[in-house]
Amino acid sequence: MPSAAFNANSTTRRLERIFDPDHPLCKEDVVWILEYIKKKVADEDPSLLDLSQPRLLKNFHCFAEVALSLIHRRTVYDQEIDGLRSYLAEAVHGLYVHKS
Repeated sequence: MPSAAFNANSTTRRLERIFDPDHPLCKEDVVWILEYIKKKVADEDPSLLDLSQPRLLKNFHCFAEVALSLIHRRTVYDQEIDGLRSYLAEAVHGLYVHKS
């Protein structure tokens, strides 16, 4: 399955770029990672089964915070980018291990 391996590598590269503090986070990145999480949940990714209920609740809370910030179209200022990245990292916890 070369295409699946390529897709996994492509996904990993994109996630690493999003979590890179030097990368200017944009709305497209945020929407992409929310879609990534949604797909993992819809596909019932086995890695989610390893997470405790409190951890899943934290993931959901952070997912919801990010989604609501998009819905309310809040302007994100430079000093809030790190906070948004932190929410994204918590939302994707267990589905991707990023380098801090």
